[in-house]
Amino acid sequence: MRQLTFLAGAFGVGLTVWMLGRFGLHDILGLIAAGGWSIPAIIIFHVTQVCASAQAWRLLAQTGRPKLAFADFFALRCAREGINNLLPVAQVGGEVITTRLLARRDDTGIKQAAASTICDLTIELLSQVTFTLIGLGVLFCLVNRSHVTDELMESAGAALLLGAIFFGSQYLGAIALVEKLLVRIAAHLGWDGIDDIRGLHAQILTLYRTRENSLRAGALQLLGWSLGMFEVFVVLAAMGHPLSLADSFVIESVGQAAKSAGFAVPGALGVSEGGYILIGGLLGLSPQEGIALSLIKRLREIAWGLPSLVAWQVMEMRWVRPNPAKDMRLPHQS
Repeated sequence: MRQLTFLAGAFGVGLTVWMLGRFGLHDILGLIAAGGWSIPAIIIFHVTQVCASAQAWRLLAQTGRPKLAFADFFALRCAREGINNLLPVAQVGGEVITTRLLARRDDTGIKQAAASTICDLTIELLSQVTFTLIGLGVLFCLVNRSHVTDELMESAGAALLLGAIFFGSQYLGAIALVEKLLVRIAAHLGWDGIDDIRGLHAQILTLYRTRENSLRAGALQLLGWSLGMFEVFVVLAAMGHPLSLADSFVIESVGQAAKSAGFAVPGALGVSEGGYILIGGLLGLSPQEGIALSLIKRLREIAWGLPSLVAWQVMEMRWVRPNPAKDMRLPHQS
């Protein structure tokens, strides 16, 4: 696993270096400097997206249970983003770590915590696909149909299919199979606390069937994705190439989809930049402006991510479960 992560990371770094050399590092740095005032603006504005995502997760996690403070989910969401954006965990390690932290908080069981995280991740994926499809619909209203737009639509259709499969498989019992497998492995290896996940499949279905919370969570996730267009709008205006909010919506929707498609590459290095070059080119942006936009957004990720990693360690120390014997203990994974 470490070797694959290293190779993926090396590929991402190599691709990024190649792009910087190919399109001119000096020009790109000049654009970043020109857009410098937008960096603190989007750092501050990002709190709106985190709030929307945190509240969506909170709605799912608290179905049928006493409510935890919004601040807890805000901190968890920050840690989740920081881990996924800055550490070599293929953009899924944050979910695993924050699930364990949530299970500790006020003695929330691992089953409830895992179910809410899986539902939140699924709804987030479906809302992103919806966001991308809306963005492509707007794109077709702004530019003429071309080979590139056809390929983008095909990719979006594939993402929609994968999202439907991921969601449908949970209803059809995929989680139940994983649950049984984990129980058998635990019994064979003598792991403690594995009984806590029994009934995970049923718990997930219960959360989905609470339609009011599921729909509200989906709406909040979609709002969170959509707010990203203001980041694009502000950054491009600061760089001296202002676009409309509709253009910014399209760039953000496709750019975020490209980043998600590069989940195997730590931080989606190079892949995200390529996505902004592709979609930006259709709307009049130069490759240099697309790369500069992506790098400025990365600076925002770093500005949020570093304090979030510190907050994660604080939560590890302070969020101690009342009954540690119930905490699931898994062997160290390389």
